[in-house]
Amino acid sequence: MSRNDSELLKYYRNRAPEYEQIYYRDAPQRRAELAAEADRLQQLVVGKTVLDLACGTGYWLQRMSQTAAGIVAADISPEMIREARRKSYGCPVDFVQADLNQVPLVGHGFDVVALGFWFSHHPLQDYDRLFDTIEELSAPHGVVWMIDNNLPAEGLTHNSVGTDAHGNNLIARRLDSGREYLILKNYFDEPQLRTLFADRFRIERLTYGVCYWSVVLGSK
Repeated sequence: MSRNDSELLKYYRNRAPEYEQIYYRDAPQRRAELAAEADRLQQLVVGKTVLDLACGTGYWLQRMSQTAAGIVAADISPEMIREARRKSYGCPVDFVQADLNQVPLVGHGFDVVALGFWFSHHPLQDYDRLFDTIEELSAPHGVVWMIDNNLPAEGLTHNSVGTDAHGNNLIARRLDSGREYLILKNYFDEPQLRTLFADRFRIERLTYGVCYWSVVLGSK
């Protein structure tokens, strides 16, 4: 684990109790985009088996559970999983504490692999490994769903402090306690996303909003 990975893990472990503030801010555009994506996601997972990678506090997990057949939710942070366990779900949900690159579920063949608000944190130089992991966990005709934020969603909290040796953007994030963390956070325009995904996947849908982007990817 690199220094940036370690700092990111510390940040999210300590952020777990306050994490879902991002979904309920007084920002109509943000809320409208999130609600529209929740509707699309629920339609995508109807009757499907789902693996929610980096499930966090279970915000998207809870929404998928209303229509999915069953979900396995994985996260490296025990604090995030603890928050997620407090929610009620509409289908069977099993929790697994695991590193994203070492999820002990290879060969299960999930219909949908979901990755909410993680892609922007994943190092640019490690995308091939991430895509390999996703493909190993997916059913032959399965799909991948992702959502992440664009720069306008950051509002006044965005504070870029430069890039690392691989070109990853680094930003300073502060928790309610006042403690500050330096974490990796990349932002993409729509053409960049299409280029990143097109070599490995078939892009079934890419929605690029003001605050958020989402994508559904199928195997080629």
